[in-house]
Amino acid sequence: MHTRFAVLVYLQDSFRSRFIRMSMPAPPRLLDLAGQSLLRDQALAIATLEMLPMELFPPLFMAAFAGRHSETLKAMVQAWPFACLPLGALMKEQQPHQATFQAALDGLDVLLSQEVRPRRWKLQVLDLRKNAHQDFWTVWSGTRASIYSLLEPEVAPPMRKRRKVEGCKPGPKPPLAPVEVLIDLCLKEGTLDESLAYLIQKVQQRKGLLHLCCKKLKIFAVSMQNIKKILKIIQLDSIQDLEVNCTWKLSILGKFAPHLGQMGNLRRLLLSHIHMSSHSTPAKEEQCVSQFTAQFLRLHHLEELYLDSISFLKDRLDQVLRCLKTPLETLSITNCLLSESDLTHLSQHLNVSQLKDLGLSGVNLTNMSPGPLRVLIERASATLQDLDLDECGIMDSQFTVILPALGRCSQLTTFSFCGNPISMAVLENLLRHTIGLSKLSHVLYPAPLESYEDVHGTLHLGRLAHLHARLKQMLQELGRPGMVWFSANPCPHCGDRTFYDPEPILCPCYMPA
Repeated sequence: MHTRFAVLVYLQDSFRSRFIRMSMPAPPRLLDLAGQSLLRDQALAIATLEMLPMELFPPLFMAAFAGRHSETLKAMVQAWPFACLPLGALMKEQQPHQATFQAALDGLDVLLSQEVRPRRWKLQVLDLRKNAHQDFWTVWSGTRASIYSLLEPEVAPPMRKRRKVEGCKPGPKPPLAPVEVLIDLCLKEGTLDESLAYLIQKVQQRKGLLHLCCKKLKIFAVSMQNIKKILKIIQLDSIQDLEVNCTWKLSILGKFAPHLGQMGNLRRLLLSHIHMSSHSTPAKEEQCVSQFTAQFLRLHHLEELYLDSISFLKDRLDQVLRCLKTPLETLSITNCLLSESDLTHLSQHLNVSQLKDLGLSGVNLTNMSPGPLRVLIERASATLQDLDLDECGIMDSQFTVILPALGRCSQLTTFSFCGNPISMAVLENLLRHTIGLSKLSHVLYPAPLESYEDVHGTLHLGRLAHLHARLKQMLQELGRPGMVWFSANPCPHCGDRTFYDPEPILCPCYMPA
């Protein structure tokens, strides 16, 4: 009681003395001034934590973090009165000092080293993600009350008297629940940054008591050896979003596959640039593909699948689809070679009937029958919101076949089909088929064939302007002036697109010298 009284008197005196001295028009809040005063006396600040009201912890922690009071930070982590400490959001606002970050981890390490956990221990999650709980610090450092159920301390259950039972010995103590560290990782070639290296060291030292959980993992050009080292210490079932942006041979993907199968809560997978080796035998290729596709059998929560520049997909897409356990919401297959058989299997598969986003950009459909694509769009018409058919080489005759299916997509909001050789007549027909789609707000279409000057792909801007104005007039006449139609086509010289709505946004090749 004497200690608490002394602390309260100290804070009260600090408030009074600071307030009297302040004469500025917009003085700092008394709470901030008191925190700064308290932090000047490290021993008193640490002693105060035991009785400090929980609503004062966040502003005091922010001040200690900004002022690099490492020992106080270390003690505050041990006494943190909330279930979650969103340190990542604070690090986003304030450029962290390495020693400050390490002090926070050291405080957690001290907690985990204790066989008997402190009475006030509430901390269950150390969140290092910079885009999570972004308003926690502003809420708690301001005047508003927090409504974070996740971050509030748990209410202690009422104490009950226990009757002694003779001859009854206490059982073994239950194991201590591990503390989770949440982080988003981006693995690139080179050495790990100092903060991540220190975190990994702590996780390895407190194996079983400190769980490294990674909801978003991005992998760029990293050796498989280093990838395995990192995956070994991550709770793989915590990964929900995985991007593999590596130029891998199929054999490397086969080695990675078993790790993928352990990500049982994965919801989004992006895989790009997998190529087959010229020295690999067909039997070896089939083994690697089977090893990869078999992992989908264990991904019961997968909702989004992005496959870009995957060389082994041709005539094997059905093998991938058959292993999917749940309907997809997003399927994007871009810059891949597919056969007509692949497209047929895709249109018939059960897991595409609930698609919201479908992308086939860069998949050459010129020599394929439009029937399977029409069936695919029809089957997803009740849910489809975004459709991307850019650079597919779709001709007038093919596009005409899929128009009725497009007209049934009641939820469609965005449709892009740039880079396809389509005439003005077909564009006008498309507009008539889709004018009744109330949610369709943006259409990105190719410059009509009539707007080119020559076979080399040189646009005649005057013709393009005239044809675009014609489409705008039709939208006006049909009662949909708010629907946005953008014209875009790649420049034959530099590859940049020329947009037109209502004036041209030109690439440098069209600019006057």
